[in-house]
Amino acid sequence: QVQLVESGGGLVQVGGSLRLSCAASGRTFSRYRMGWFRQAPGKEREFVTAISTTGITKYYGDSVKGRFTISRDNAKNTVFLQMNSLKPEDTAVYYCAASERFGSDYAVPSKYDYWGQGTQITVSS
Repeated sequence: QVQLVESGGGLVQVGGSLRLSCAASGRTFSRYRMGWFRQAPGKEREFVTAISTTGITKYYGDSVKGRFTISRDNAKNTVFLQMNSLKPEDTAVYYCAASERFGSDYAVPSKYDYWGQGTQITVSS
C-alpha cells in the first residue's frame, strides 16, 4: 500500500513556473513507476509525464515536452514535477500516481495502482 500526497499547486501567471512535489508513504517507493496526470473540467484525465523506478527513463506528453521535467528522490520517497513556461491550457488538477507495472502502458491511467488527492494549478492570463 502506498499513500501519495501532492503539494505545490496554486495560481501562476502565464510564462511562470511551479514545482509540484508528491510525497509517498511506505518503504518500497523505489519499486514504483511514478506518473503525473492532469484533469481539466469536462475533460478526461491526461497523461503528463512518468519516470522509471531508477529515474533514468522519463516519458512526457506532447503538450508538455520541453517545458516540464519529472524527477524523483528515492531516498526521500518523493517525485517532483518542475513546470516552466506555463500556459492557460495547463490549468487543471494535477495528480501523482504510482504503478507496480513495467512496460509501455505508462500513459494509461488505469495501469496505475495508487493516486494522490490532486492539487489545483491555475494559469492566469
